Amino acid sequence: MPLRSARDRGVPRDAVHHPLFARYYARISVGAETRMGMARVRERLLAGLSGRVIEVGAGNGLNFSHYPGTVSEVVAIEPERVLRQLAVEAALRAQVPVDVAPGAAEALPVKSEAFDAAVVSLVLCSVRDVPRALGELRRVLRPSGQVRFFEHGRGGGRVMTFTQRALDRTLWPPLSGGCHLSREPVAALREAGFALGPYRRLMMPENGPALPSSYCVLGTAWRPPGTPE
Repeated sequence: MPLRSARDRGVPRDAVHHPLFARYYARISVGAETRMGMARVRERLLAGLSGRVIEVGAGNGLNFSHYPGTVSEVVAIEPERVLRQLAVEAALRAQVPVDVAPGAAEALPVKSEAFDAAVVSLVLCSVRDVPRALGELRRVLRPSGQVRFFEHGRGGGRVMTFTQRALDRTLWPPLSGGCHLSREPVAALREAGFALGPYRRLMMPENGPALPSSYCVLGTAWRPPGTPE
């Protein structure tokens, strides 16, 4: 099924442009696969998926090698040009068909109710408009379609949450590609009308120091059947 142009959805082709951060992220994310246990997290995130899957904010494509063979196609949306080029290279090595395309989470360049599942992995922290992005996920998922999510957000005690909010108001977003530390992905999914399935809180790195970005959640949600887009 051909993709709709990002421009058809009112979004420029390169809606996000963070070339320096993208190159830095590409380097550290590869090391985190083994050093921080991210490869194991990706396996749990994607286990059991089947059918057509849309991955929003695919980054440099590190999820691609973990999709099970029951997935018939992955449409991977990545707005940042440097990361998208790396994702294209990763798609060529994947064991399932992966189509990498430009686009923004707030205006996905695909048809409504076209996917059995959606994947967001360390994405909701950096989208400009979380409710709109989650509304787009609802639109493109079939009724009863599921969302697999692995996100970081608010956590820790009062000192840590104060630190997260202070960083969000100052240095962190411009230095980290628009990332925010104090968002609450589970609450955002619930407010967007998704039915929450099982999820678990975890720290990344699991055995390292507690950093403002360490408070993560891994889980599943569904678009309830019979709900409007």
